[in-house]
Amino acid sequence: MTPGIIVAMLLVVLVIVTFLKCVRIVPQADQWIVERLGKYHTTLNPGLNILIPFIDAVAYRMSAKDQMFEVKGIEGITRDNATVGVNAICFIRIADPAKAAYGVDSYSAAVQNLVMTTIRNAVGGMNLDDTLSNRDQLAITLRANMEEQMSDWGLILKAVDIQDITPSESMRKSMEQQAAAERERKATETRAEGNKNAAIREAEGKKQAMILDAEAKLESSRREAEALETLAAGQRKATSQLSQALAEEGGEKAMTFQLANNYVMSLSKLAASDNSKVVAIPADLAQSVGGLLNAGVLMGISQETKTH
Repeated sequence: MTPGIIVAMLLVVLVIVTFLKCVRIVPQADQWIVERLGKYHTTLNPGLNILIPFIDAVAYRMSAKDQMFEVKGIEGITRDNATVGVNAICFIRIADPAKAAYGVDSYSAAVQNLVMTTIRNAVGGMNLDDTLSNRDQLAITLRANMEEQMSDWGLILKAVDIQDITPSESMRKSMEQQAAAERERKATETRAEGNKNAAIREAEGKKQAMILDAEAKLESSRREAEALETLAAGQRKATSQLSQALAEEGGEKAMTFQLANNYVMSLSKLAASDNSKVVAIPADLAQSVGGLLNAGVLMGISQETKTH
């Protein structure tokens, strides 16, 4: 191979290398940092870009897409000296590639360490119960503290969230025991409340029963009083009629007849009673019956006389 051919081949290789160093095609969603003689020169956007060979060089290749960082196993101590493990996730985007490249040594490591530090500080200012129940508040505090610092690195914090918060094993057992005791306390209070309500209902029932019984007795007394009043009125009427009959002619005989009739009827009822074993006949029974007959005969004669 002649020297001329070798020189020609070297020239062709040089041209190809120069062309490759001169032309840069940046993929979509990428941003390349170009340094000229070791100093930041420009940022290449997606598409075809032309550089000066051997002077310009691509120093960093940055992604313009949202980047996700998972930070797990963050141990924090709450204000009441309880140890918890926190797992967090955040999404960032590079807003200024030059700041991301030159503002911090490694923005990915910086973001992860910033998340860990911020979470530890936030958890240290909260009680255990607040840490477990106020996860959203913890995420808000985390976002507020991270945004200011990340802006100096040319990063935008898109989202940050607390995936889970796990107490230590001993603390978890204590919380389970506390929860069991709390459930037992609530169950005891529920049973006591139920017994109280049952006693109240029973007392109310007894009260209503007493009221109803009193009302029934009052009604019965009222009716008995009305009956006694009616009986007294009837007795007064009968007494009045009897007085009028006695005042009339033959009233005494009618009275004698009525008394004798009642006397005989009472003896008949006494003899018909199931409990009567021995019936004593009064000595004046014949005289009474005689009086009854005489009174009846006299009353009959009197009535005939009045008729005629």
